[in-house]
Amino acid sequence: MADSKLSLMSRQLDALLFEENNLVANLANASALINDTYTDLNWSGFYLYNDKTNELDLGPFQGKVACMHIKNGSGVVGTAFKDQKVHRVANVHEFPGHIACDSASNSEIVVPITKNGNKIGVLDIDSPSFDRFSEDNEQELIQFVEVLTGHLN
Repeated sequence: MADSKLSLMSRQLDALLFEENNLVANLANASALINDTYTDLNWSGFYLYNDKTNELDLGPFQGKVACMHIKNGSGVVGTAFKDQKVHRVANVHEFPGHIACDSASNSEIVVPITKNGNKIGVLDIDSPSFDRFSEDNEQELIQFVEVLTGHLN
């Protein structure tokens, strides 16, 4: 992709995933890169859509243990997936239907992952701090997901 308008993290991801087609390996390294780049996180990773169950299944991640399955439309993760919109939540305890996979999480950002009209899943990042994620973080993570999807088959 090699675009000078990409953030450093997105350029690093693009280089890291160069000529790699393994989904698990790519998602594992992407979550590790986020975890290494951002501070004040307790979880960064992926939930992948399972069309047989209409749920999001736990994918590669960095952080504390997590929910294994989230129903489409439930919690921040399921709602972002269903709406196909980024959800940046300053206080997850105020989000209707929030699923507390980790009671230490206080804010969250979820970015849907779609390629060629196929809904793949979401990037989910949690923080123990309230209002951890800024508009700039949101834009950087949208770009990060765009770079990532360029490497997915």
